[in-house]
Amino acid sequence: MSANKKQFVYGKSLDNALLAVYDAYVFFIRFFREVFRGRMEFQEIVRQCYAIGNKSLLLISLTGFITGMVFTKQSRPSLSEFGATSWLPSLVAIAIVRALAPLVTALISAGKIGSSIGAELGSMRVTEQIDAMEVSAVNPFKFLVVTRVVACTIAIPVLMFYCSLVSLLGAFLNVTLNEGTSFIAFFENAFEQITFLDIWTSVAKAVAYGFTIGIVGSYQGYNASKGTEGVGKAANSAVVTSMFLIFIEEVIIVQVSNYFRI
Repeated sequence: MSANKKQFVYGKSLDNALLAVYDAYVFFIRFFREVFRGRMEFQEIVRQCYAIGNKSLLLISLTGFITGMVFTKQSRPSLSEFGATSWLPSLVAIAIVRALAPLVTALISAGKIGSSIGAELGSMRVTEQIDAMEVSAVNPFKFLVVTRVVACTIAIPVLMFYCSLVSLLGAFLNVTLNEGTSFIAFFENAFEQITFLDIWTSVAKAVAYGFTIGIVGSYQGYNASKGTEGVGKAANSAVVTSMFLIFIEEVIIVQVSNYFRI
């Protein structure tokens, strides 16, 4: 019994958790080392950007449009009580640009892209394709991991701007059907309260979310355990961990941006 206890420093669960944190730290540092070492696989990065946009575009379009319509519909009764329905375009624009568009894009991408990266790299690990690349004198980390993380970091901000536009179009449709507001008047009122700080904060959120989705999905897939069960665990862990970290990053970035806003 005492011999088994000596196998662990702080206990089995805590030791495994600390080892997982250390492995993630090593993976994180290796990514930045590989980014600035050797030639970048630009062709693969472009291909991954196209794949990310192609996989997410339809879902983000539908979700963004519905988000804009629903948020506008739910905000109207509260503003009507104070006779402030004219502020509806500004309120919706602030909510979408500051919070909803980056968060909706990130959560959809985490479920769609993060799971795809985890499953793809996990299946390559299980079928020993990554080992074959190493034997063939190809750097699998740079070709598989770096390209996907960089592509996510680039593509998610672009999708965020697209989601903002689609959400505002959904909000405009709801407003014009109820108040008869023109297209020009709606967007003039909408962007009247939007500042450059709001835009740059949204870009910072999208970049952070994209990097998180890419690095977490790649880590889970690249270190997947052997067997088909490991592929499923990698995909599931990529989604859950990415969403958890996205909400933590949301809190941190909001606190920092509010400090500069005051």
